[in-house]
Amino acid sequence: MLARREFPAAFVFVIGLATILGAWGFQVIGGYVPCKLCLEERWPYYIGVPLALIALVADRMGAPTWVPRAALGLAALALAYGAYLGTYHAGAEWTWWAGPTDCGGGAAIGGGSLADQIKNIHVVSCTDASFRFPPASWGLSFAGWNAVIAAVLAVVATWGTLRKLA
Repeated sequence: MLARREFPAAFVFVIGLATILGAWGFQVIGGYVPCKLCLEERWPYYIGVPLALIALVADRMGAPTWVPRAALGLAALALAYGAYLGTYHAGAEWTWWAGPTDCGGGAAIGGGSLADQIKNIHVVSCTDASFRFPPASWGLSFAGWNAVIAAVLAVVATWGTLRKLA
């Protein structure tokens, strides 16, 4: 049974893990090729999700209170940075500001010879949204949804770090 004090760490871990698994799923199963910014936006999850798990396990094992709080606080910082990256990326897609000048890091991984792989490289621009939900010009792209999810996770992690223990 999950204790009330463990909820923030568990929430950040489960939703963060689901988010990164979803990104991998869209890439592997859905065939979406991530751009350079998309790949950078994954790093806060690679850092924040394990930190949330550390906070959860430390709390379960009876570690001093500062240990889970510190891990969750660091997760909050990583995910806040992820929210910033997602916002920057979504804003570049909507042309609210300029995107990076060096974007185009995504490439499909395939078999065959190196020459065949080079012929099949698909460079993805960071300023073109390949997907929007809802499917309308005002819908959020992958980057926009990432900004929302990372911001929510950062807020929950911050709340978990700063709240009084029950």
